[in-house]
Amino acid sequence: MATRARVRAPELIGKGGWLNTGDRQYTLSELRGRVVILDFWTFCCVNCLHVLDELRELEEKHRDTVVIIGVHSPKFVHEAEHQAVVDAVERYEVHHPVLDDPELATWKQYAVRAWPTLVVIDPEGYVVAQHAGEGHAHAIEKLVEELEAEHAAKGTLRRGDGPYVAPEPVATHLRFPGKALPLADGGFLVSDTTRHRLVELDADGETVRRHFGAGERGLADGGPGEARFSEPQGLAFLPDGRVAVADTVNHAVRALDLATGVTTTLAGTGRQWWQGSPTDGPAREVDLSSPWDVAWFADRLWIAMAGVHQLWTYDPEAGVVQVAAGTTNEGLVDGPAAEAWFAQPSGLAVSADGERLWIADSESSSLRRIDRDGHVRTDVGTGLFDFGHRDGAAGQALLQHPLGVTALPDGSVAISDTYNHALRRYDPVSGEVTTLATDLREPSGAVLVDGDLVVVESARHRLTRLRLPEEAVRVPDQAHRTRRAATEIAPGALRLDVVFQAPAGQKLDTRYGPSTRLLVSATPPELLAEGSGAGTDLGRDLVLADGFTEGVLHVSAMAASCDDDPANEYPACHVHQQDWGVPVRVTKDGTARLPLVLAGMDEQG
Repeated sequence: MATRARVRAPELIGKGGWLNTGDRQYTLSELRGRVVILDFWTFCCVNCLHVLDELRELEEKHRDTVVIIGVHSPKFVHEAEHQAVVDAVERYEVHHPVLDDPELATWKQYAVRAWPTLVVIDPEGYVVAQHAGEGHAHAIEKLVEELEAEHAAKGTLRRGDGPYVAPEPVATHLRFPGKALPLADGGFLVSDTTRHRLVELDADGETVRRHFGAGERGLADGGPGEARFSEPQGLAFLPDGRVAVADTVNHAVRALDLATGVTTTLAGTGRQWWQGSPTDGPAREVDLSSPWDVAWFADRLWIAMAGVHQLWTYDPEAGVVQVAAGTTNEGLVDGPAAEAWFAQPSGLAVSADGERLWIADSESSSLRRIDRDGHVRTDVGTGLFDFGHRDGAAGQALLQHPLGVTALPDGSVAISDTYNHALRRYDPVSGEVTTLATDLREPSGAVLVDGDLVVVESARHRLTRLRLPEEAVRVPDQAHRTRRAATEIAPGALRLDVVFQAPAGQKLDTRYGPSTRLLVSATPPELLAEGSGAGTDLGRDLVLADGFTEGVLHVSAMAASCDDDPANEYPACHVHQQDWGVPVRVTKDGTARLPLVLAGMDEQG
């Protein structure tokens, strides 16, 4: 058995307490004898949602030896609300204990720097591995098997039922609905996200007419009782009258024929897109990544591809998909479509004149648009770490993780400002942002019906009809920044090391050139005098500019590893990737080295 570094695991602390344990509070000592996997997540983060799905198979296969514990570590103010965490645990079908850590106490104890991060603790209570980002399930599976064998031989492995206790189900017509689509007869089609189906409602927004989908996770075409979805979200009419469906966790775009009730698949393979995968081609042969919304614009179906921070299009005539905007880098950068950066685009709406596509860019808390000239522009919002509830001039207005946009007839835009529980309005003519309504609960979309706005109140499991007010609601200004402790770094030279250790039985894939990639930038950009840009080495010498005392370092890393089997001409390969936004403060006593663990353990830490 290979020798591995071991560090005693700090205790689990969270002011919000434990969920999914039947009200029991746990300590690490009570879990001794089991392999414990800590999943540091926050429910706004699409990469965290990907990891939840990656872990489901491992969780089931090793349920008598492995305990997964979600440590919820909030980015946004709303995510620090206990009820919001309770809702998220149900919404995303988290079937393991969750520690609600609103003050990031456990996050700090484990020196976590990014969402998501996985930490593996052996049956004797020692940390043996840390993995940041997505794509690590295969490596953790291998490590779990090694730990099971090692500790079974030592007599320190304890098998049995885990601490998970399922909450009582709640009966409602909808459960965390995502988006709505008005129908010609006055009714609505709603994506009933957590129940993995679509629901057709009468004009009252309450009476159920029909269900489409079996109500269980899956990817299957067919009639109303045969089709299967997985957390569907956005809906849009296609020119032929069918409804396009963003089938988010299936990484697919589906089509529902309301006349026959039959669902088919338009685009996607059911597999998640990874770096290096095709970005165009026959729609049924190209992988997608968490499509969150869809809209018909400029003779194409546009797809908000939240999982890779891009916009894609689907051409039904040619049957092909392709990237339309975004680079896969997460952030807020305007410019030509091919150079723009997005951050989980989650809502789309075509302007009243059909000249632009409005975008709710959720993680940057911004309202953006792409015009027919192919240029991306930001109207409201400043970046990944500034958010709040502030009205007034668009240049200083603040949103908090909006998921939906609705084009209004006068050219203005209604914004479903999800984490502010509000409906906001942006007027491009006056350049002003106002608040139309408050006391909504996680509004995720809205549609215009007879001059009223019908809002999808996701966390109240209903549609709510609102009259457009003649006067805006006045709210006190609230400005926030992501609450994470800054890393103190020394002025001048800074060594950046991204730690990556290939999983057991694998090696870096160098068959076609370098198998690693590193992209570094900063906010403000002037913070870095040297070292920004792209490269293939996972280490880099940075130089901080004089005169700056704080900022954020943005680091994006990718590594590909393959099974180390010389006899296999086509070994299985895996991509590991993560984006970090590291708040830094420059002090004379700060560190001259910044380690970021992609996979493994930092031996110099």
